[in-house]
Amino acid sequence: MEMVEELRKEGDRCLIFTQFLGMGQMLQQIIEKELRERVFFLHGGTPRVQRDEMIARFQDRSLVGKEACNIFILSLKAGGLGLNLTAANHVFHFDRWWNPAVENQATDRSHRIGQRRMVQVHKFISPGTLEERIDEMIEQKQDLNQQIVCGGETWITELSTKEIREIFALRKEWIGA
Repeated sequence: MEMVEELRKEGDRCLIFTQFLGMGQMLQQIIEKELRERVFFLHGGTPRVQRDEMIARFQDRSLVGKEACNIFILSLKAGGLGLNLTAANHVFHFDRWWNPAVENQATDRSHRIGQRRMVQVHKFISPGTLEERIDEMIEQKQDLNQQIVCGGETWITELSTKEIREIFALRKEWIGA
């Protein structure tokens, strides 16, 4: 809330991604109440006409007051493809998704032709929680992807036996041993 309030004082706009419908609804209610601003929420059940109107109003920087929308909450999957939301210069990933490509596609909504400002990406991770584990997995997947894509086929030969086991083995705490 503090981060959104601060960026709004600066005149910035943001996208907030969540993977849960209920969380998106709660975020929308809380932000509207606290900041007294209109907040759009796009999810899989949003009708096409309403979706197009929300996108157009978010992108229109000339709108002011109650007509304007500067905070856009999107469900990760509904907001991950085919949208151009360059009015935002902040992206929040409220809860993490297992697949880094899905998050990257969502972040890319603000990185399109027409973006004139630096975009800041914020990812929330609570220590000692599932989100921290997801973040570890995402980082490992991205490192592995970087090794495979950039390193050709030699990447696996550069891993130690311990690293190979780490990639393929189930963790003891996950199997109850």
